[in-house]
Order: sequence, then structure tokens, then C-alpha cells
Amino acid sequence: MILFYMVVLNNILGFALFGIDKKRAENGRYRVSEASLILNAVFGGALGCLLGMKVFHHKTKKKKFTITIPLLLILWTVFLGFCLYQNYHLVVTEYDYNYSEAHNEVEAAEGNSTEEKVQQGKGLRIVQISDLHNQIFGFQQSDLLDRIEKCNPDIIVVTGDVVDQTHTCYTFSKDFFKGAVEIAPTFYVTGNHEKWLKGEALEGFIKDVEDMGVQYIDDKVVRTEDYIIAGVAETTLGDDLTDVYTSEDKESGKLKILLAHEPAYHDDYEKSGADLVFTGHIHGGQIILPGVGGLLSPGCSFLPEIYEGEHTFGETRMYVSRGLGNSVLPVRINDYPEIVVVNAEY
Repeated sequence: MILFYMVVLNNILGFALFGIDKKRAENGRYRVSEASLILNAVFGGALGCLLGMKVFHHKTKKKKFTITIPLLLILWTVFLGFCLYQNYHLVVTEYDYNYSEAHNEVEAAEGNSTEEKVQQGKGLRIVQISDLHNQIFGFQQSDLLDRIEKCNPDIIVVTGDVVDQTHTCYTFSKDFFKGAVEIAPTFYVTGNHEKWLKGEALEGFIKDVEDMGVQYIDDKVVRTEDYIIAGVAETTLGDDLTDVYTSEDKESGKLKILLAHEPAYHDDYEKSGADLVFTGHIHGGQIILPGVGGLLSPGCSFLPEIYEGEHTFGETRMYVSRGLGNSVLPVRINDYPEIVVVNAEY
């Protein structure tokens, strides 16, 4: 979205600069430098500059402009097409999780009995959405919601940063939640951007999505017949999480799911006793370098160790979504926006 706004503004500015320069030339006044006009086109305003040349009949006989401006327009068209594909090509990543196998692997590694602890033959198909950042995927988020529906989820878990600090139009996020609850029960915890947007507007947003039927579970636990799902608020990260689940929860044999935003606290998530943990925040590193990994975390640290995928910590399995929207950079490269699906057997 930031890149889009920049290009739109530069095109408006480019068109205006050609008009201003033409008027000043006619009146013999101080001119806009040719370097400034070309520089505007270099930074994305090529279409506005070309329209300004045609509408105002200005610089149309100078090869510096008649060749450079159309060439820059072609380059920007290709670049923007590439960026749009990288930013909006939704992919679905599926993982399989088996409760018994996950726990027995740990027991075997510790030299204990590998007798199956639980095998109830139940299944839960979980779809994770993270870091939407008010990104738009079709009218009223129809493209995103269609892809989620085709995943046939039993539940949808949303792990923070649905809104964005820099463009706080909640409509796009509300459209997502409105459609999500019609597909499956939807659980939501906040991220750092929600934390930064404290105030009445955010409180109103939370109330609106709860009224839609979204289960907002910051520092809450929801117990169902088949699974227990807990949420960790962004403001709680770093606190002791050993009491998230009661002793009864831990002995129940039910699948214990934990939603949080940042994967860096995986040691705390493991201590909580969660079987499955869902996080996001890293955006896949924005640019994924083949053979190297994600380039940049939201905290501007290079080559983060954990940036996507499935990670095992003891008996806890953590899934890190690449998310949907952008963070530090306005474009993703080799890092398509991701819907995560986990097929859990327990």
C-alpha cells in the first residue's frame, strides 16, 4: 500500500510539474529544472510526466524526455506488475500434526517408553491468518475469504496485526472478520500494531469484531469438548506462561492450542505446555534469499533465525506464518502472502 501511495502521489506531482513549468516558460519566469522533472519520473511519476508532456505540449521535442520518460514508464509498469504479483499471489501451506507421534518422539529421545499416550482418532483442521495489516485481497476481502473457505477449516486462528499503525482504516479488517466467522469459528489475538494503536478507535474495532462473533482471546482460555485454545496478548509476551493451562487442562488429553504474535518467545510457549502454537510477525523476512532464508525482521535485524514454517521445541510444535501484509519494506520478494493450514490428529 505504501508503494502504491508513493507512485500515485508522484504521478500527480509529475503532471503538475510539467504544467507549472510550461506556464513559467510562457511567462518568462524561473523554471523547474529538467533534472527535477526526470527525477520525478525515476521515482515512479513517469505516467504523470508523460501525460503532462502530451496535455501541456511541453518538452515534446527534446529526446531527453521523449525517450527517457516512456522508457521509465515501461520499467515502472514491469516493476509494479512484479510487485503486485509478489504482494497478492496467495499461497496455502499445509502441515500435518499427530499428537501421539509428537509426544512419543520426545519420550523416545529421553529414553522413556514410546507407548502411545493418546489416540482418540479425532481431527481438527486449523487455518491460520496473520499480519493482514489492512491489506486488500479483492472486494470486501473476497479473494482471501474464498481461499480460506476452500481450505474447509474447522476453526480459523488470527495471530495479530490485522490492523496497521500507518494506515488505520479498519474497514478492510472488518470485512475479513465478517466473512471469516461465516466460514468457521474464529479466534483472534492482538499483535504489536494493535498495541501501538491504543485508544477508543481500537477499542471500538475490538467491540465491533466481537459483535460479529469473533472470539477475542487476549489472555483468555476457551475450553471446548475437543480442544483448549488460549491467547497471549502482545502486552503479556515475556511473562511467565506456565499457568496458562490448568493442571486439569494438561491432564485432559485434549489438544492444547496457543495463539501469540511473536515467535521469539518460543521457550515460554513450550513451558506453557501447549501442543500447537501459532505465531506470525516476521513476514517471512520480506525477502527470502534462496539457500539463505528471510532477509529482514520487523525489528530491522538481518537474517532472522525463525522467519516461517514449522518448528519443534520439546513437545510443542510452533507454526510461523509469513503473513499477508507488509512490514518494513513495501514489497515482498520470493515471499508470497501465506495462509497456513494444520491438519491436527489427536
